[in-house]
Amino acid sequence: MVAGSITSKGAAVAEGRRERPLIVTEDLDLLDDLLRLCAAAGAEPEVHHSVPEQRGRWESAPLILVGDDAAERCRGAARRRGVLLVGRAQDDPSIWQLAVEVGADGVVRLPDAEGWLVDRIADVAEGVGEQALTVGVIGGRGGAGASTLACALAVTAARSGRRTMLIDGDPLGGGIDVLLGGEQTAGRRWPDFASSKGRVAGSALEESLPELHRLRVLSWDRGDSVVIPPEAMRSVLAAARRRGGVVVVDLPRRVDEGVAEALAQLDLGLLVVPGELRALAAANRVASAVQMVLGDLRVVARGPYGPGLDDAWVAASLGLPLVGELPWEDGLPAARGETVPPGEGGGPLASFCDAFWDRALTGGAAS
Repeated sequence: MVAGSITSKGAAVAEGRRERPLIVTEDLDLLDDLLRLCAAAGAEPEVHHSVPEQRGRWESAPLILVGDDAAERCRGAARRRGVLLVGRAQDDPSIWQLAVEVGADGVVRLPDAEGWLVDRIADVAEGVGEQALTVGVIGGRGGAGASTLACALAVTAARSGRRTMLIDGDPLGGGIDVLLGGEQTAGRRWPDFASSKGRVAGSALEESLPELHRLRVLSWDRGDSVVIPPEAMRSVLAAARRRGGVVVVDLPRRVDEGVAEALAQLDLGLLVVPGELRALAAANRVASAVQMVLGDLRVVARGPYGPGLDDAWVAASLGLPLVGELPWEDGLPAARGETVPPGEGGGPLASFCDAFWDRALTGGAAS
């Protein structure tokens, strides 16, 4: 059973045709800089020397970068939002007058504003949509089944047609791609992103990851342990969320700087707690640390229960809302070395996850 109403801040985003940004300049050095920034943002622009002759192209472009050398040639163009005047002159007051004449939203001075401009171009390249509903799964104690639940949630979300990404946030967990039978599948793993800073393009991230069972997976390799700096965790998760749909994060029980960055981007955390007194004591410590960062933490109880315990008692003893009771399936395929992951073959676990997503993605009331 899944109980409670879960409100989603994210939703699946349909992929549609997106117009390309425009660059208007004859300055070859400036053009080289702008093409480089567009490449960093994952955008392929159109280049013109003046206002495009194609009817409606100026009006429909999501972003227009006008070089200060081309401002005179753009006078008289239709006034619209999303026009930026770009130049290198740091102390030329006349550039502001040029910006007014072409109806620009603002002036971008290179190289100082390169980082800001990359972010603006990337927003255009990726489109505007709601961010992914991001759910983290944490074990109340070791062996609670958090990774199994995270995997099953991702598999059931993808099976229903939602864009889904599963992110392994535990470097000591052995790699969640193993649960999916994809440890040999080509694609990038966490060590490839350890040096990431600033903005990571969501589309580039998604396309670089292994695709397993209709979802994208960011896992660990089987090499030496690599420390993921907080800024890399922040950049990668932000990129994943911008793609829309669903992101599921499997998290460790400790909260270091990197895990805190992941917790800060969650919409909802699920704490998996077995129904025994020792597990409750451990889960209470985990919950205390997690709640310092995450505002919405809920309990998924797991039987069998000790004498006098049930799922409601487990949640009440932790002072947290109850999502429901996690049905346990003996002999999960992954435990037998098969490649059918948790949640793929139907059964009580898949039904639990389907019910969870029905409520999470619609905000429906509990039945």
